[in-house]
Amino acid sequence: MVSVNEADNVIGASLLGLGTEAIPLAGAMGRVLKQAVVADRDFPPFNRVMMDGIAIQFAAWEKGVREFVVEGLSAAGTPQKTLTGSDGCLEVMTGAVMPANADTVVKYEEVTLNGGKAVIRAGHQVKPGQHVHLQGADRQLGAVLLAADRVLGPAEIAVLATVGRVEVTVARSPRVAVIATGDELVEIEAMPLPHQIRKSNVHALVAALQAHKFVAKAFHLLDDKAQIRQGLKEILANYDAVVLSGGVSKGKLDFVPEILAELGVEKLFHFVAQRPGKPFWFGRYKKAVVFALPGNPVSSFVGLIRYVVPFLYRSAGVEPKAPKAVLAEDFTFKPNLTYFLQVKLHFDDHGRLLATPAPGQGSGDLANLPEADAFLELPQGKDTFKAGEVFPCWGYR
Repeated sequence: MVSVNEADNVIGASLLGLGTEAIPLAGAMGRVLKQAVVADRDFPPFNRVMMDGIAIQFAAWEKGVREFVVEGLSAAGTPQKTLTGSDGCLEVMTGAVMPANADTVVKYEEVTLNGGKAVIRAGHQVKPGQHVHLQGADRQLGAVLLAADRVLGPAEIAVLATVGRVEVTVARSPRVAVIATGDELVEIEAMPLPHQIRKSNVHALVAALQAHKFVAKAFHLLDDKAQIRQGLKEILANYDAVVLSGGVSKGKLDFVPEILAELGVEKLFHFVAQRPGKPFWFGRYKKAVVFALPGNPVSSFVGLIRYVVPFLYRSAGVEPKAPKAVLAEDFTFKPNLTYFLQVKLHFDDHGRLLATPAPGQGSGDLANLPEADAFLELPQGKDTFKAGEVFPCWGYR
């Protein structure tokens, strides 16, 4: 049996070589960028008006001019205009190109317009260059706007759009198979017999992967050696990562470890000093990896959130980091194991992320998962955890 840290190290040494692919910008949300993005022009690309008002020469104000002749209007999206008179002004709209021969903007709120003239109201002070966003002030042509190996969110999508990236180079999406095993499982539309339950683990695991933009296909294998052997043989040949739920412990029908060995999958560890999810098997097959998780729903779920999702991000070039949360109440856990405590998260008045325990009825308590937001990782080697202590937090909301 290995520790959680040892399991992390073994898994981290088996990352996938995903390569890259070019995809349309519209489908890039949540994917991992694999090419630096540079500015194709200055940001902003021209001296940009920041407020609706009038554009003037500051020198005129400095000389005592307070009344300016309105020479016209410059709106966003129109070519640059030129201010011709030192005592003249142009009405300007936010986002417009700053007129040539003008260097300062006075807001409409500080100006009275009447009879083709603009009068700056008494008591308002004007500073040189005010309300003008200078060309290149944010980034200059050729500057790196987005480094590679980052997850693309809405802000990154905006940057990609503004530099004209119709296609984006991202890490190739891994081919992931999620397999449930067990004779007791029936389809969700079926009415289970008293000895049966509907499939839930595969739907939960596939959905959790989809939340991170990892696409997975679900499979179901009965507790039959021949079916498991044939199913795994075909799946291993076609997927980068295989995630099993069930059949991995020491029961008489837990055939998965035996059959994986028969198929040539190298076992790297079996059993982790943790709860829930102790009977966790991990191995490698050619260029693929296998995560065989226990079938109890909370065990499968925490295994996916804690190990599989970080593994897929790391394979794409991103090092995920669990945020730290403050335990809100004292908690005791006697076994010498790492414990993944279900918690409800919220921020206190000081901005600290608090984790309040939401303990359920064990690894089979599927109904308790929606009552929490995350798993707080309580380390092996102690049994009393005090309110105010800080621990890694693995969220699933």
